[in-house]
Amino acid sequence: MEEWVTGRHISFNLEDRSYLSTLKREVHRLSIQCGLAEKKVAEIDIVVAEIGSNIIKHAGGGEVIVMLTDAPQPAIEIIGIDNGPGITDLARMMQDGISTVKTLGHGLGAIKRLSDFLQIYSVKGWGTILLSRFFLKSAEQFPSKPVHEIRTLLVAKPGERVCGDGFYISPDRAGIRIFLGDGLGHGIEANKAANAAVNSFRYCMLSDLSEVLRQMHDDVKRTRGLVGTAAVYSNKTKDWKICGVGNIHARMLTAASSRTYLPYNGIIGHNLPRTINEQRVEHEPGKEQILILCSDGIRTRWEMTKYPAIFRYDMSVLAAAIYKDNARKTDDMSVVIVKVK
Repeated sequence: MEEWVTGRHISFNLEDRSYLSTLKREVHRLSIQCGLAEKKVAEIDIVVAEIGSNIIKHAGGGEVIVMLTDAPQPAIEIIGIDNGPGITDLARMMQDGISTVKTLGHGLGAIKRLSDFLQIYSVKGWGTILLSRFFLKSAEQFPSKPVHEIRTLLVAKPGERVCGDGFYISPDRAGIRIFLGDGLGHGIEANKAANAAVNSFRYCMLSDLSEVLRQMHDDVKRTRGLVGTAAVYSNKTKDWKICGVGNIHARMLTAASSRTYLPYNGIIGHNLPRTINEQRVEHEPGKEQILILCSDGIRTRWEMTKYPAIFRYDMSVLAAAIYKDNARKTDDMSVVIVKVK
């Protein structure tokens, strides 16, 4: 039995129908723990069953990752991932009564009707990502859509009950503060190191990111150590500051460019280089800018050309696409994405 932690996805591999019962049971348990009404729990049960069945029937297997999230508002997030043939006519397949495997054809139509939020991204020959969210409270209880879009994907190494990666994101009127850390190794001790670093970053009042990381270095010395990258976006100066130690991959994307920012060698909590300087990145007026941070559980040589038109979708779809094609499955895996508009 997995422990549901806000901000962490739990992965369910669907190699065949025998795995589907575990997925349905665990998501049903989460729905009840969230205090949702019986009708809403039943609707989530239907959607989970349809997502799992579609992956097995149409793609021969795949993966479903589920998270209790606070962004964009408190919700249960369900992402179906497969490497199947893709959906060639998505609009038609969303209609009830349409099926390619001689069933009743209610799957995608039911998912669309019952989900509070739904997006499906599919590329012929590549596969499909389905993103469904069920909000825990009505939309009227939350403020208008935020200016910046912040999405995360965090999955523990298969077989581990805790994740050795950790992140902290704090958006406010001044801008956004972000940290992604990866505790050495995996399991409980890696998780302790990542949590100690997150707490250090959360309460640190220093503004220079090199000093923030040096303070963190002192705060986590009793742990096994970690690698990590911090980034801050300022709404006033319209720029980013980025600084990292160890192999956290940091990449900045715009519609016309892609640039990787290299971290310093070292291990936070064990050995830091004598010189650490933050890097400054300007935000061009009128353009969207996307910062992506990945732990080394994600391979770094991914290309955006594989994902046509994906910037039109929720950034959780992009995070899932990067995870789908580049997850090593031999370590904890995390993707943090911030779109500045």
